[in-house]
Amino acid sequence: MRSREYGPDLTPPWKRTAPAPEVPAEADLVVEEVTTGFCGAVIRCEKTAQGPVVTLEDRFGKQRVFPMEPRGFLLEGRVVTLVRPAAAPAPQGPARTASGSIAVPGARARVARAGRIYVEGRHDAELVERVWGDDLRIEGVVVEYLEGIDDLPAIVRSFAPGPDARLGVLVDHLVPGSKESRIAAEVTGDHVLVVGHPYIDVWEAVKPSSVGIPAWPRVPRGQDWKTGVCRALRWPENTGAAWQRILGSVRSYKDLEPTLLGSVERLIDHVTEAP
Repeated sequence: MRSREYGPDLTPPWKRTAPAPEVPAEADLVVEEVTTGFCGAVIRCEKTAQGPVVTLEDRFGKQRVFPMEPRGFLLEGRVVTLVRPAAAPAPQGPARTASGSIAVPGARARVARAGRIYVEGRHDAELVERVWGDDLRIEGVVVEYLEGIDDLPAIVRSFAPGPDARLGVLVDHLVPGSKESRIAAEVTGDHVLVVGHPYIDVWEAVKPSSVGIPAWPRVPRGQDWKTGVCRALRWPENTGAAWQRILGSVRSYKDLEPTLLGSVERLIDHVTEAP
């Protein structure tokens, strides 16, 4: 009698589970963990001694870490297996800074110029550093932040801009008829340049798509704008944590609105212009 040949898998056909499609766990991919029902966006993937894990963050800012097990997640209602994203290919052509400029490997920071760029607040300064920091160090330009611009004319007079000490100022909400536009109009001179953007706060200069939201909310007059944004987006009412979330979404100039890009580039050109 001829013997039967059996495959290694003796599981009855009706009990076999079809393999789930593998999906790279790219940043900001929104999935649901099948066991707990926790739904969130991918923050990062890590390799551990127990195997790969993924960190998810829900819309309230809560983060949880899950093992990347087969058939462990739902993507748009379908069971999937999350896998670590493939390594990014080696960059082609010259490396570039976050601002899009050609990077200069090994370049040392230049001794700081007498000229300066002033911005309204700490968040503005951190955003400028995130995108233009490499360029500014090579050019020797220091960015300082002000606590508002109500005293801008006096600050400019005290700085005393000149051919070897040019001053540039970035102003929030610089639109016709605004308080900011009236103050900026008082500042004149060949060696000082005041430019701005139309947004109530520099948060809005980050593209909503980069932050993972459809649009920046409209906050009613009389409310603190940043707190109102957190409420509307159902984020924890912690503006410091919210800013770190926004700033963390900025990887290059492509994540910023063109109006801010143009204004900062004008300031850098002004401050570094030869006398």
